[in-house]
Amino acid sequence: MNISFFIAKRLIGKNEYRFSKPSIRIAITAVSLSLAIMLISLAIIRGFQNEITDKVIGFNSHIQVSNFLNGNSYESTILKQRDSLKILISEVKGIKHIQSFATKAGIIKTDNEIQGVVLKGLTSDFDTTFLKNILLKGKIPTFGKFKNSNEVLISQTIAKKLKLNIGDKFQMYFIQKPVRVRKLKIIGIYDSGVAEFDEILVLSDIEHIQKLNKWDSNDVGGLEILINNFDQLESINEEIYQKIGFDLNTRTVIDNNPQLFDWLELQNMNVKVILILMLIVGAINMVVALLILIMERSKLIGILKALGSKNWEIRKVFIYHSLYLILKGMLWGNLLGLTLCLIQKEFNLIELDKSIYYMSYVPIDINILNILSINFGTFILCWVTLIIPSYLISKINPIKAIQFE
Repeated sequence: MNISFFIAKRLIGKNEYRFSKPSIRIAITAVSLSLAIMLISLAIIRGFQNEITDKVIGFNSHIQVSNFLNGNSYESTILKQRDSLKILISEVKGIKHIQSFATKAGIIKTDNEIQGVVLKGLTSDFDTTFLKNILLKGKIPTFGKFKNSNEVLISQTIAKKLKLNIGDKFQMYFIQKPVRVRKLKIIGIYDSGVAEFDEILVLSDIEHIQKLNKWDSNDVGGLEILINNFDQLESINEEIYQKIGFDLNTRTVIDNNPQLFDWLELQNMNVKVILILMLIVGAINMVVALLILIMERSKLIGILKALGSKNWEIRKVFIYHSLYLILKGMLWGNLLGLTLCLIQKEFNLIELDKSIYYMSYVPIDINILNILSINFGTFILCWVTLIIPSYLISKINPIKAIQFE
């Protein structure tokens, strides 16, 4: 029988504390709150990162293949042999979907307003899942199905600036020689919350850009590639780059939006600071609780030493006791943290300014691996921290301890 564990269990079962009871409650509460704050913080940050990343990918895809001459320009350069290129790229493992696009800068003019925008032309192979998620009202145009379609999808931001609504028609001017004009009709309004896209992007059938640029019906401005695993972005991008011709280039979603992803990466630093601070708070409170337990049970320590118990065996009694308190605190911390996360995830009670945070509510991402990692890390750190102060037991004189009241 493990005598240290047996004694610790008896001490826990008796639950007889004198002056240590308030300190123990404070220690349990500190561990609970620290763990809850860590769980909530990580769930919120991961929620932010996932939501914003999904929105950016929805507009830009994971990887774009285009002519080297394109650079960062909104004026697409022709990309020929689209079908053969799609077949070549589809051979790369990890590819989820490939779709065609083209972009062209223009100016929307109404009776009283004017706005510079980018017309993004799409084809029938475009995955509209993301657009359905951000569609505010109306419907999504049927891309690439009908000839001479003048239907477009615009953002709520552009609609408000130009005082436009569903069913309204407007003229869009394209600066070229000669200046070309297209009369377009709004059938849908979207709202992604990402100002970088909402302020400029108008979605239409690619046929408009093909005719404006005098391209053939099979010519496009580039290919957008969606992949299964974001962690493989760089490796898949490199493999695609090696397969395509020397006159073509690839750009990842990170290349196209460096500032946004730098900001998201900065949030990881914030999480690390919060995790470290909360772990320190929890560990310090458990050390204080252990020292108080040792002081309160010094007579028991003296008796055990007098009976021939080794220092390490006695130390284990108090470590086991403290681990019980840690687990109790962690149980309440998990209940509190996960309950608050689930409530926010279900009801979106905490709202945000969409113009600043790209979304109207605090997003929550509950990931079982993150939960297990935080719990495991908390338990191990507290356990290791308890070993050092338990060394105080070896310094206790059994005769003085037995006489101590």
